[in-house]
Amino acid sequence: MEDMNLKVSASPHVRSKDTTSDIMFDVIIALVPATVFGIYHFGKSAAFLVLACILSCVGFEALYQWGMKKKVTISDWSAVVTGLLLALNLPPTLPIWMAVVGSAFAIIIVKQLFGGLGQNFMNPALGGRCFLVMAFGSFMTNFVVDGVTRATPLTTLRLGLPLDFSDIKNMFLGFTAGTIGETSAAALLIGGIYLLIKKVISPRIPVAYIGTFAICIAIYATIKDFDVLEYTLIHLCSGGLMLGAWFMATDYATSPITPNGKIVFGILLGLLTFVLRIFGSSTEGVSYAIIFCNLLVPLIEKATAPKSFGQGAEISKEDKKTKKESKKDVSDSEEKKDSDKEEKSKFDTKSVVKAIAAIFTITIIMGAALGLVYNLTKEPIKEAQEKAKLEAYEKVYPTAYDIITNPDADYTQANDIMHQGIDPNVTLDELGIAVDENGNQIGYVITVTHSQGYGGDIQIMLGINQKCVIQGIEILAHSESPGFGEEAANPEFKNQFVGKHEVLEFQYTKTGSTSDNVVDAISGATITTSAVVDTVNAALVLTVLLGGGQ
Repeated sequence: MEDMNLKVSASPHVRSKDTTSDIMFDVIIALVPATVFGIYHFGKSAAFLVLACILSCVGFEALYQWGMKKKVTISDWSAVVTGLLLALNLPPTLPIWMAVVGSAFAIIIVKQLFGGLGQNFMNPALGGRCFLVMAFGSFMTNFVVDGVTRATPLTTLRLGLPLDFSDIKNMFLGFTAGTIGETSAAALLIGGIYLLIKKVISPRIPVAYIGTFAICIAIYATIKDFDVLEYTLIHLCSGGLMLGAWFMATDYATSPITPNGKIVFGILLGLLTFVLRIFGSSTEGVSYAIIFCNLLVPLIEKATAPKSFGQGAEISKEDKKTKKESKKDVSDSEEKKDSDKEEKSKFDTKSVVKAIAAIFTITIIMGAALGLVYNLTKEPIKEAQEKAKLEAYEKVYPTAYDIITNPDADYTQANDIMHQGIDPNVTLDELGIAVDENGNQIGYVITVTHSQGYGGDIQIMLGINQKCVIQGIEILAHSESPGFGEEAANPEFKNQFVGKHEVLEFQYTKTGSTSDNVVDAISGATITTSAVVDTVNAALVLTVLLGGGQ
């Protein structure tokens, strides 16, 4: 009989007609509703960010592959998906150059250095987002709607402020503060349903994720005696949960391939997001939950791998007897057992060494990237801060020709006096001398911080002339409640302190001002009002100690 040579190709043997580019294009189509709404809601700044992220991701991927003499694969649309997802995870006010830096990190560090599409250990877009949060935290948490800085619904909820079903409606539709793509739960659900209909994703991960998270939130609301339905819906419709559940947790390369593994993965995501959101320092938990669970995927797949074909099937008594005798023969060979154990030990040692080497490599790369970004952005950030400070100087002392400051000044002694004799909660940050065009001193610009605002520190800059008359006041930084304490930054409140002669101590009232030294309190924000008034009074006392009021 003639010998026949059979050749068997590598798995998988069941193939689909869908290509990588087809799948990625479907993901882009599914993201269109959220992208269009984000641009409509936030305006042209959102459109520029989306365009910048997509172009830079495609450009960095092509540049890296060309430089490494690899096949350029930008035609598979995966870089476009990464750029679009990254953009949807960014606040609309983020400077474009920062978005480009995040794109570079996502494509080069997270994706290409680990082998390209399918080899990355975490979702590239989420890796880029988390990198930007670490490098530019204040920019990544600055949410502006219609030109006004606002807190996200989750921040508002954590501050203990009321939210009702009208707010939930706005969150579901998307008319709230947040990142470009996370605000509209409705648009994201439409995209998720499209992916399910096209069978691009399995419902196991998003359903297990959202379901587990909802159950945890409902139990927590019950324990805390909150309105369970209202509290749960608020959490489901905000904070990027829908964006993460439908579009990033389901990433093929960083999620389990086994059916049971997908369910376990979704449950772990729900539990971790709940813990991070409720008990963590940040109101957001989706990004870090997904990245952490991405690292657990190999373990999840190992634990949920299906049995080999026929394994576990019943066998006859005769087969059992034969198998028993075979096992006895093997057990008599102690030398073979020792050899197997030694091989297994070598394998385990090799795996541990590889894991340690991988973690070390990642740490070195990320550390070097952070150092590079710091050096590249140090000067631009410093220039932006200096420009903002000069603008504040002009607002608080518009008649001054120049403000003279000493960057190396030590205010330790002055603060000892402030804390012991004026107000223990007020700290002097900077003292500037206001001069006219002839160089003559006409007053002071004092920057102070009160540590006991409702949401934490409140930093205030005041311009005060030699007669202790306030020329202007600016709230430089605060974490006060949206709609309440943040009203301290409005001109209607600040201007109550300006231009008042012979007033060295202000008071506040809730019943209407009756004299120059009395200001109207902010409705519903007594703690904020008190902090601002105390800070202004401390600055006036300091001016007197410096020789003012004469």
